[in-house]
Amino acid sequence: MKTIFSKIGILALILLFSINIKAQKKTLTVLNIDSQGVSLKPNQIGNLLRMEVEKLDTFEVMDRYDVAYMIKKHSLDINGCYGKICLTEMGNLIGTDKILSGSVELYGKTIIITLRLLDVKKSKIEKAEVKEFLNIEDELQSMIRLTLQEMFNLQINELLMARLTDVQQQESLINNPNENRLNLSGPRLGLTYFTGETAEVLSKTTDDGGWDINVPVMFMFGYQFEVQYLNSGNFQALFEVIPTITGVDQGIIIPNLAFLMGFRNNVKGWEIALGPTIGLIKQSSGYYDENGNWHINQENQSEKRIDKRGDEEFHTGFVFAAGRSFKSGKMNFPVNLFVVPSNKGVRFGLTFGFNSKNKL
Repeated sequence: MKTIFSKIGILALILLFSINIKAQKKTLTVLNIDSQGVSLKPNQIGNLLRMEVEKLDTFEVMDRYDVAYMIKKHSLDINGCYGKICLTEMGNLIGTDKILSGSVELYGKTIIITLRLLDVKKSKIEKAEVKEFLNIEDELQSMIRLTLQEMFNLQINELLMARLTDVQQQESLINNPNENRLNLSGPRLGLTYFTGETAEVLSKTTDDGGWDINVPVMFMFGYQFEVQYLNSGNFQALFEVIPTITGVDQGIIIPNLAFLMGFRNNVKGWEIALGPTIGLIKQSSGYYDENGNWHINQENQSEKRIDKRGDEEFHTGFVFAAGRSFKSGKMNFPVNLFVVPSNKGVRFGLTFGFNSKNKL
């Protein structure tokens, strides 16, 4: 029984403490906000600001209907009342602790939002915040919210701030409205076709160092990791890392790692990329006799080629790739063609992948 009474007592204290905290909130009034060059009127911007202040749950915000009542009761003219002296007089007549005022002004391609928090009793500007935004009037409420959050040192949406203040971010948003960047990181599947000497060696018997592959085509799979380091207008610059494994369908494991730099069109999904590639495959040193036969373990070894009887060694190349991403609902389907030139034979390939749309 004592335990129950103790819990009830604790809950009562918490409730009383919460009520006391709420009772200690300062009253705040938002009147008209000066507007220059934008379509919204001062009272409309004032209403937007009042709603955003209420969301902070920091002050006892005077309802707009109460504000209208007090203005009518005291026959106040709040039009053009934006200065400290006028606001102090209004605040004393209304009976509020704080008044939040300011302005929204359009200068060319920039919207400047200024907010000032006035302590009525002290007739002193307690806080002030000025922010410059791009001329995107449809986002005026978001601009007011961000300015207010910075004024009171609250956490802001960094991505939203960048979109409303950075020209390049906004251009990308306009050209690709459903997402900030097109990110195609995800699994990759495909096939690769070998030509030249490499294809000939693959088709040879195992006794001759080949793999008994009649058709020099192998399936491949991997994963593409990408980072966008530049996103401007229609285009974004990419850095891609693509690890793959080729030849599992032929009983071979050929690991490969490609590092590509490229450009992608955000709207149509076209892209080009190029960069080095490095992989592992069995090779041996030897020579070709006058009949074109390959011999290894001889004193006059002079060159290397792929050879199933050899040791795993690194080989390098350079990849040229191009492709396009297709969209269906929330899915992306990137399709790419690539070519890897070599003095042993050119390698061609086709890959495709999938992922869901990424809104970064």
